[in-house]
Amino acid sequence: MAALGAEASEPVTPENLAARQQRDATARPRPTVRELRADGRFEVAELLAPGPRHGSNATEVRLVSARPAGLAGPLPLLYYLHGGGMIMGNAWSVLPKVLRDWALPLQLAVISVEYRLAPQTRYPGPVEDCYAGLVWAAEHAAELGLDPDRVIIGGKSAGAGLAAALALLTRDRGGPTPIGQLLLSPMLDDRNSTFSSHQLAGRDTWDRTSNATAWQALLGDRYGAADLSPYAAPARATDLSGLPPAYVEVGSAETFRDEAVAYANGIWQAGGQAELHVWPGAFHGFDTLAPRAVLSRDARDARSRWLRRIVGH
Repeated sequence: MAALGAEASEPVTPENLAARQQRDATARPRPTVRELRADGRFEVAELLAPGPRHGSNATEVRLVSARPAGLAGPLPLLYYLHGGGMIMGNAWSVLPKVLRDWALPLQLAVISVEYRLAPQTRYPGPVEDCYAGLVWAAEHAAELGLDPDRVIIGGKSAGAGLAAALALLTRDRGGPTPIGQLLLSPMLDDRNSTFSSHQLAGRDTWDRTSNATAWQALLGDRYGAADLSPYAAPARATDLSGLPPAYVEVGSAETFRDEAVAYANGIWQAGGQAELHVWPGAFHGFDTLAPRAVLSRDARDARSRWLRRIVGH
């Protein structure tokens, strides 16, 4: 099996997790609001939404709102959740690519969510942050210039796993109803026991050692529990009915291959809609590390076509 130039980096372990988080916080580009505005091409604002309550303690969720400048009328919303294994990443660094690839050509508004990271915040903190932000955005759609009937939830890697969990959570709570879920290389299964997770051990850019470390950080003593909630790990869901249409993408040479394929299959078996792409030879994060490769361009085109269909452009 030939991966598209993948070289596994040093895996994340419990021993090096704190150092990796610190390195990520200093090394990952975090553009300012002024930089994201790109000389006036985008309108960008940082917002605070009420977060989940912890007893008598209130929390807040930071949202970064962005849209192409000068567009009238309520816009469809891509509610986007960043990757990073739920242990790294931030809401700002993903926006330049999201704005360039989707917001500008498809005339979408984007809200990127700064959910709390593990292990400092364990489950259910991150997914509850995402849910609270979604509810707030839907309730304030008019003043934000959003179309509440055209909301897509999406993300990449851990963000895609959170998007899948959010789709389940809002379905079961009767919350805002998304029209689609964009799941790019989704992190869905804490059990880390698929064939692909073993097959790509030590080879993928995010392998089963890093994956286990991240899940342990998120779940603590609930890691691997037989009765773990599907809102923590969507692969645990036994009912995938009533979900919005899904775009599911994964590489054939990545750890998450089999769990992503199984999730799309589960949606089909429950009577739902899923568009599945398994990119041949692609490793985790292939389009970020090799953005000019033909396969990366094909993947970007396929995502854009799906989004265009879903929002009705």
